[in-house]
Formats: sequence, C-alpha cells, structure tokens
Amino acid sequence: MPLATRTVRIAALDIDFEVLAEDAIIGPAIERGAWADHETALFRAHLEPGATAVDLGANVGWFAVQAVLAGAVVHAFEPAPEIADVCERNVRRALARRPGVAHVHRVAAGAERGRAKIALAASNFGDNRVIEAGAERPRDMGAGQEVEIQVAPVDDFVQGPVRMLKVDTQGSEWLALQGARRLFETSPRMGLLLEFWPYALRGATPKQLLEHLIGLGFTLGKATAAPYPMDAERILRQVAGRDPVKGGIDLYGARGTPFHVLGIKTRVHGLVRSWKEQ
Repeated sequence: MPLATRTVRIAALDIDFEVLAEDAIIGPAIERGAWADHETALFRAHLEPGATAVDLGANVGWFAVQAVLAGAVVHAFEPAPEIADVCERNVRRALARRPGVAHVHRVAAGAERGRAKIALAASNFGDNRVIEAGAERPRDMGAGQEVEIQVAPVDDFVQGPVRMLKVDTQGSEWLALQGARRLFETSPRMGLLLEFWPYALRGATPKQLLEHLIGLGFTLGKATAAPYPMDAERILRQVAGRDPVKGGIDLYGARGTPFHVLGIKTRVHGLVRSWKEQ
C-alpha cells in the first residue's frame, strides 16, 4: 500500500514540507514546526554557501532541505523508494526557494556494492532497518513490509571535501563509515552527526565504532543544546544506563574545526552539564 503524505507549512523555513501522514515521530514533529532542533542547529552551524553536506539516512529530507537553504551542495541517501520520493519533492521545494545543488541517491550507504532488504517500520518511519542476507526482521519492529534495495559505498557518489556528515542509518552506521574512507581522507575539516545505537549496530562493537571516530580525529559529545567533549568510556557509561533497546544517543563530532560552534553561552552551559553528568 502506498504511503500517504500531507504537506504542511514550516513558518521558520518559509517553505512547504511533505511528511508521511501515518508517521508517529518525525512527521508530527515537523508539523509542529521543527524536527531534531539541537541536531539541526549543529548541522547548519558547519555549513556555508558552496560547502558540501552528506545526509545518510535522509528519510523525508529534513536535513537535506536545511543544507539547500544554507546554500550548500547536498548528497542525500535514502534507500526506501517511496520515502525517497518524498525526500526528492521536499528538496525540489527548497531548490525553488534558493537555487543550489542537491542529489538524492536511492541507495543505502554500505561498505560495498550489493543488494539487501530494508524492513519498513509499522509507524515510526524513521526506524527502517537494512537486513543482512539471511537475517530475519528484528523482533522489536513487529510485523511489516520489506523492500529490496541497493547498497553502495558513499565514496562511489561523493568527492570531498565534505564539511558536514550526518549518519542515521538505524544500525548500519559502521558499514556506512567503511564505505566512506576516501571521503574522510579528503575532508580535513568536518562536522559529524551520528546516531549511536548499540542495540542495532552491525559490523562492529559500540566501543570499536567510537574508537574509530576518535582515531579519525573527531572530538565527540552528545548532540544537545550544549554539547561538551566526551571520551569513549563516558559515552558508553551513559548509554549503558538507558533502555537497552531504545537507549541510543545522538552524537556530535568535529575535527579540524572548532567543537563549540553554537556560541559562548552554549559552551558555558556545556561545561556545567559536563560537571553535573560526571
């Protein structure tokens, strides 16, 4: 059954935006005027006209649209066909308001080229997950549709330098990073947003993923209103104290560029939060 959509007006962006009508999370938030406020602010802070952004797990295109409106070149990756359709329409609306460059790639970011299935969620359409060959649909997702998709490395589509990389691929983050080795080599100044969700992570342990990012030169912290730098052990301790299935953390990182990009007040607030969250 085709996914129903509706179009809402986002006053803060001065743009019409299409959402999935039956979505339980992202759609209602956008209808209220915004989605992922803290992550959006950090994403925009690293972009300027002409810079390049990459959005892995673009969904309906919220972050891709932000990049277009910032005057950036954006590569959005969304493998679920009908959701990619919505992403493309939203990007076109943004391009009509501000001429720029945008590419929507209908593949899942992975370590190598191939085919796979994506399990579509029943109501939270931001929780669609790529299923490895021979693997069963994750039990916590319940029943639902599965669609065959293409998988490919980011390096096959994007040339650096890239200023902002968002990775929200519902457990495929490690594999997506493995397919972006050249991108990291050619992008010395980069901001990063990454969903860190140990429960669904495939291809590496949570500690390996964090140590890999730190080894690449990233300073990491939580993607909040006032991020502060955290080492791998501190991130792992905080995740361990959350619900084992739902308790992921959205991470923010920066390398070759200042970590604190939201102003002095947020930096001070971050210092206070760091002390309180010891």
